Amino acid sequence: MDVSQYLEIFLDETREHLQSLNTEILNLEQDPENEDTINEIFRAAHSLKGMAGTMGYKRMQALTHHMENVFSEVRNGTIKIKSNMIDILFQCLDALEEYTTNIQESSDEGTNDNEALIKLLNDCLNGDDGSSEQEMQAPASEEETSSVAGENKWNDIHLDDAQRHVLAEAAKQGKKVFGITVKVQESCILKAARSFLVFKAVEEVGEIVIASPSVQDIEDEKFDLDFTIIVITESPLEELLVAIKSVSEIEDAVGEEMTIAEGKEAAEPEQEKSEETAAASLPAKVEKKAPEAAKPAQAGAAKPEKKGTGKAVGNRTVRVDIEKLDVLMNLVSELIIAKNSLVSASAQNAGEGNVAVDSQIEYLENVTTSLHESVMKVRMVPIESVVNKFPRMIRDLTKKLNKKMELHMSGEETELDRTVVDEIGDPLMHLLRNSADHGLESAEVRKERGKPEVGSIFLDAYQDGNNVIIEVKDDGNGIDVENVKNKAIERGAITPEQALNMTDKEVIDLLFLPSFSTAKEVTDVSGRGVGLDVVKSKIEMLGGEVEVKTKLGEGSTWTIRLPLTLAIIQALMVEVGGEKYAISLNSVTTLENIAPSDVKLVQSEEVIHLRGSVIPLIRLNEVLDVESTRKENDNMIVAIVKKGDKLAGLVVDGLMGQQEIVIKSLGKFIGKSRIISGATILGDGEVALILDANVLI
Repeated sequence: MDVSQYLEIFLDETREHLQSLNTEILNLEQDPENEDTINEIFRAAHSLKGMAGTMGYKRMQALTHHMENVFSEVRNGTIKIKSNMIDILFQCLDALEEYTTNIQESSDEGTNDNEALIKLLNDCLNGDDGSSEQEMQAPASEEETSSVAGENKWNDIHLDDAQRHVLAEAAKQGKKVFGITVKVQESCILKAARSFLVFKAVEEVGEIVIASPSVQDIEDEKFDLDFTIIVITESPLEELLVAIKSVSEIEDAVGEEMTIAEGKEAAEPEQEKSEETAAASLPAKVEKKAPEAAKPAQAGAAKPEKKGTGKAVGNRTVRVDIEKLDVLMNLVSELIIAKNSLVSASAQNAGEGNVAVDSQIEYLENVTTSLHESVMKVRMVPIESVVNKFPRMIRDLTKKLNKKMELHMSGEETELDRTVVDEIGDPLMHLLRNSADHGLESAEVRKERGKPEVGSIFLDAYQDGNNVIIEVKDDGNGIDVENVKNKAIERGAITPEQALNMTDKEVIDLLFLPSFSTAKEVTDVSGRGVGLDVVKSKIEMLGGEVEVKTKLGEGSTWTIRLPLTLAIIQALMVEVGGEKYAISLNSVTTLENIAPSDVKLVQSEEVIHLRGSVIPLIRLNEVLDVESTRKENDNMIVAIVKKGDKLAGLVVDGLMGQQEIVIKSLGKFIGKSRIISGATILGDGEVALILDANVLI
């Protein structure tokens, strides 16, 4: 069977399961007794095993199989979770990620059998993990497991009065009631399909009244390797068992006749306590000649178990290759350019009074704007997929750096364009490692300073207009500006004379230089100077910016500001020296009409005083080296732009208005001028350059 066509799906789903494992193992460390967490880890490991087996990745299948074995025993209460088991599980996770990376790069999992890891997992099973728990036992042998597969589990099913009445009535009519437990082979990939075939086989000779787990859970593969059914039939038990065992990949089936008495007093106390074995009816697709008496019980039991809405939502999602979305976005971009051309042509012919054409163009404008918004929403994904790996990283750094620290995250649901999300993982990782290593002090130092021994790192994300803000802050030492200066002088980055005249901000900016580090020694966490320069270059490449605020002894805050999208923006169109330029409307706060007499000089720089703020002026005609068309005594049109908490006034010759523009890259040949971030095609076919207000400020 050629499985190469399923490789992309396999990789996507594997990454989802690995992320789930990562999150759940962290949860397990905090709450080792949580059954939901244990069950989720077991299911993820089982799904990974099945997927790897189907694709022919035997090493990956073997490792997940042994993980599944461990959690099978944890679920049964045979072994308890210990701290060293968490470390082993994280090592398994790293090994699975290594397999996944190999498969992505070469379609082959590699040659690492991870025998040492598998031995550690088997040691956990055999009680050789250094634990002194007396209740820890070796699991039953394969022969024992198959022969006692859930034997007598039917006696654990809690029956309510209505169900007990149905079974008692069937017995009065001379029919037999059998409890049967069916075990599926461990190697079975499609357990739900096999279970369905078992139901069909049993329905040929009898009626299934109750299933445990519920039929819905069995359909959703939310069971281990066995399930139990209670059957009403006129046939002997042997005939039922033969029918069940005739289904392929069914390892065993055991059962016995049940005696049913009506009323609650007939139930064992333990049976009444059971909460996990709620009864459920069969779905309609396998329902057949059910006796009239059985129908009320079936219908009544089905309602609480069915989760139709959840299932429908799952079926309404489609995996789409990001390249296909890029093509769609490019087509929408071209449509917007065509729409702008029509608007421009219509404006030129406005005198002819073609009302019908104007009306249709207005309609087209509305449609293209809605289409653009819809495509953007399709491309938007939560940053959760990136930040979910960081709690594990901070856990590992806690041990590696021998510091006590906690990561607090908020805003994981904040959405960004998929292309941006794919790129911000590295910058955020470097900032968090920087906070952990350089920011937070040791527990002893924190205690001396009156701080909590456990340091706090915060990762917060939120939307601010057309930007997404991501903040990484810590309650550590903050940046020692004098120490940075001395390091910079020592490394030859600045001279002692330059250092004397530098502001704190200029000194902090030195941290973003390539190969600059304040670490006293090089470790595998930091010291090589390849962290903050990566952050700055990556974020600026995405059209964003990084700001640092710090207070010595109290901590630092690193703020990343990113645009929601990199393709289509709302822009303020301006004229400078007879040329047309675009400025992102996101940067513009207000437009002002300023008299030349209001311009003052501060340290030989032009400024204006506006509503309590002193704002520096930037004459765009001088920056762009073009001759202004404005007369000297005329009032100036000034666009007040903002970068973080800084303001500047851009002096322009004229305003053309607001316009939706498509950003086109100028390519690597015109990459020298940082104040030009791209170009756009206007409605009349002209090219207008896009000015980067952040760089101008």
